[in-house]
Amino acid sequence: MRSSDPRFDEETQVIAVDSALTSVGLPVALAVVMFGLGLSLTVADFARIAREPRAVAVALATQLVLLPLVCFGLVVALDLDPVLAVGMMLLAASPGGTTANLFSHLFRGDVALNITLTAVNSVLAVATLPLVVNFALNHFEPAAEGAVGLEFGKVAQVFAIVLVPVVLGMLVRRWSADFADRADKPVRIFSAVVLVAVIAGAIIAERENIGGYLADIGLVTVLFCACSLTAGYLLPRLAKVGKRQAVASAFEVGIHNSTLAITVAVTVLGSEQLAVPAAVYGVVMFPLAAAAGYLLTRANVERDTVAG
Repeated sequence: MRSSDPRFDEETQVIAVDSALTSVGLPVALAVVMFGLGLSLTVADFARIAREPRAVAVALATQLVLLPLVCFGLVVALDLDPVLAVGMMLLAASPGGTTANLFSHLFRGDVALNITLTAVNSVLAVATLPLVVNFALNHFEPAAEGAVGLEFGKVAQVFAIVLVPVVLGMLVRRWSADFADRADKPVRIFSAVVLVAVIAGAIIAERENIGGYLADIGLVTVLFCACSLTAGYLLPRLAKVGKRQAVASAFEVGIHNSTLAITVAVTVLGSEQLAVPAAVYGVVMFPLAAAAGYLLTRANVERDTVAG
């Protein structure tokens, strides 16, 4: 599977630009959705998580330690092109995307846990992402080399997208709990519409190149996404974490901040080729996460029915 495909030189810039078009609209839409999520949260939600740190610890260990190891094993086993291998490791080291909060909200996960994980992991990524990527650069020795630094502005952007709208929503709930309760159903409907639009938009934006890119990197991205979602749910359950928190962990671990990975690849490392895995992952992770959410919801409903 290892190759040096000149098509990357001509087309990777296109996929980076197309993905950027999706990433611009997505944070804006999510900011509105996150405001709705804040309507359902109280300070007690975060205090409860502080009293039950096991879920946070297991999810962070899965994302920060296990996922880079799984990704490394996949790219070595599939003998991936060195540049694409480093791009996959960059993706694996990226923190959870803000979309994880949306999926967790739709499939009844612990959204407060998602918000906490996104915030904590985004800060930790300042140190862990350069370590993982620099290891990959030294091991695979691709043509694109250099040190990786994650500037403060990108971390602040994640905080702004996730926390500011949520805090505003929480303030509205504090002002009028009745209004927040009435808004819950419309917000969930709007969230579902946004989710469908994101999946459709991502596929449409990549329609001219999706076939070629999926052939080159599709298998490893699908396997990595499936492993991430599975580990994100099963490991917390094995550690006796509750169902809602395990669902939240699955999406937090399985949905990566592909926009951040693309930005680091293009602006920090100066290589559009390194952005290809994150761009393709940004397309495949949405339908896979939606399918995982459906399966988890159905399994939990059937289990509760049998227990009843």
